[in-house]
Amino acid sequence: MLKTLVLISLGGAFGAVMRYLASTSVYAVMGRGFPYGTLFVNVAGSLLIGILAIVMLERMSIGPEWRAAVLVGVLGSFTTFSTFSLETLYLIEQGEMMRAMTNIALSVLLCLAAVWLGVFLGRQL
Repeated sequence: MLKTLVLISLGGAFGAVMRYLASTSVYAVMGRGFPYGTLFVNVAGSLLIGILAIVMLERMSIGPEWRAAVLVGVLGSFTTFSTFSLETLYLIEQGEMMRAMTNIALSVLLCLAAVWLGVFLGRQL
């Protein structure tokens, strides 16, 4: 159990840094008028978790502690649902209902599509 917790912690640190780098890069290109950075990491994380879940569970015999390190640690801290929620609330509070609803719809639909694509791609490997 201790090994699993340490691996999740290390994976979480890596995922958090990757989230920061990815989202700030997207914001540098797209601007901050819409939560593009958060949307990007949530969609990318959904795609990756779909692929890696299949690869790690069905294609390779990866131990449960390493699966937890990647799926819970790395991808759990890379994706940002709490940030999505806060940014959406800020849009609502600013009276930007259309942007808030767009963010909700795009996040849900694109993340579901990305995880489906990830599972599909993972099964093709």
